[in-house]
Formats: sequence, structure tokens, C-alpha cells
Amino acid sequence: MAQGLRELVGRVMIDPEFLAELQRTPAPLLAEYELSDAERATVDQALVRLAKTPSSQRRHEFRSSLISRVAT
Repeated sequence: MAQGLRELVGRVMIDPEFLAELQRTPAPLLAEYELSDAERATVDQALVRLAKTPSSQRRHEFRSSLISRVAT
């Protein structure tokens, strides 16, 4: 996993407010991280799936989703 994506996932894991803000307005927050186009698309897809996930599981679902996409 690239450094920018690793930092993003790390912040999501420790800061639930960041994840909530990322879901509301992803563009300005993602601009803070150095992500490739493929990584950004993966994050966008993960955010779409999170809308269907119970809030208590969102941080772990986001992390799992990104790791599985990047690893394949």
C-alpha cells in the first residue's frame, strides 16, 4: 500500500470524525494525501459502500475494503 493511502487509512482508524467528514466532503480531504488515480478511485468506491454499512463498523470496513482492493 502506498504511503499516502496508508496515512489515510491510519487516520480513518483513529479518528471517527475524520471518516464522517470524508464521507460528507471527500474531495478537499483527499487532496491532502498523495494518491494515484487508481487509489483515489478505490477510496471513492469504498466510500460508496460505506453508506450501506452500520456506523459502528465503518472504520474497519473502510480499511478492509481498501486493503483488499490494493492487494489484488
